Amino acid sequence: MSYFSIGNEKTKLVVGLGNVGKKYVGTRHNAGFLCVDHAVKLVEGEWKEKKALKSLISEVRVGEKRVVFIKPTTLMNLSGDAVQAIKQFYKIENRDILVVHDELALPFGSLRIRTGGSSAGNNGIKSVSAAIGEEYARLRIGIAGQHKDNPTAAGEEAAYVLKNFSKAEQEHFKALYAETNALITEFIYSDLLSPDTRTFI
Repeated sequence: MSYFSIGNEKTKLVVGLGNVGKKYVGTRHNAGFLCVDHAVKLVEGEWKEKKALKSLISEVRVGEKRVVFIKPTTLMNLSGDAVQAIKQFYKIENRDILVVHDELALPFGSLRIRTGGSSAGNNGIKSVSAAIGEEYARLRIGIAGQHKDNPTAAGEEAAYVLKNFSKAEQEHFKALYAETNALITEFIYSDLLSPDTRTFI
């Protein structure tokens, strides 16, 4: 595993949003963590905690590109603190930042990638946008389940996103990871992100 010093080389930043701690592992709100974990595993990266940067960090090479993957250790609602610290430390521009996160407004099985857009109620995205501005890329992972499982009132949403994925949903994780990794790879290699919507089930 190689780590890189700061230099003139352009760096891409891929952020997975989620909550640290055993009680959050496997929950819908940690979809960003799950997909970024898988992407780092594929490139044989290793996670190291950097307390000063409020993140778990994995610096890797993807082809000829230098990529910094992070998982904020701030908890979801303060994710912007970590992203801002990383952005400043590595001198990364917003156009080179991709945030991977859960999206309650999309059904499970759907993915959407684009630059900018609303937070759709995701407090992690609200925090990131407040810290660095709106114009960064987002990979939205649909987490809405079957009709009977979905929250029916705003007060139920917080509890819903902290539920585990169902066993039926977990059976589709392989396809989920394949599609999110493909989109992350496209972002890493592209200088201009093209909006894309995909389904994997």
